[in-house]
Amino acid sequence: MAFTAGRTYLRSQARKPAGPRHPLVAAAMVLPLATLLVVLFGGWDSVVTQASSVGVMLGR
Repeated sequence: MAFTAGRTYLRSQARKPAGPRHPLVAAAMVLPLATLLVVLFGGWDSVVTQASSVGVMLGR
């Protein structure tokens, strides 16, 4: 059997640790996909309906 534990350890040490992303970076990553899904599936009406019902539940 080949000894692979050493190589795996070296590969894991070579990666940069992933820290928390800035909220604007996260939004920039998500918004294009969300927009595409809304356009493809016609989800704008459901988003408005959900937001409206949440507003009613909160008493606004």
